[in-house]
Amino acid sequence: MLATVAVAWFWLDSVHIRDIAMAAGRETAQKYRLQLLDDTVAISRLRFARDERGRLHLRRTYNFEVSDTGDNRLDCSMTLLGKQVEEIVIPPTRDFI
Repeated sequence: MLATVAVAWFWLDSVHIRDIAMAAGRETAQKYRLQLLDDTVAISRLRFARDERGRLHLRRTYNFEVSDTGDNRLDCSMTLLGKQVEEIVIPPTRDFI
């Protein structure tokens, strides 16, 4: 029973964090006048890490793709520690080189 509750909590928490990552991806794409391709992010890494206060959280890394011209795909990544976005990496685009 306890294992079922733990799995359900993890799944619900993961859905919530993915929604946060999606919103951050959309906001970043809009800020830099990019198109968020496939309108999705995909988790690529999951591990434990401590925040600046020493508390243990899950650090999730998501991959997503954007386009600056509509004809190309630029691989990007985003790292969240708990519910906080730590880093978003977008490669140089034509407008920002």
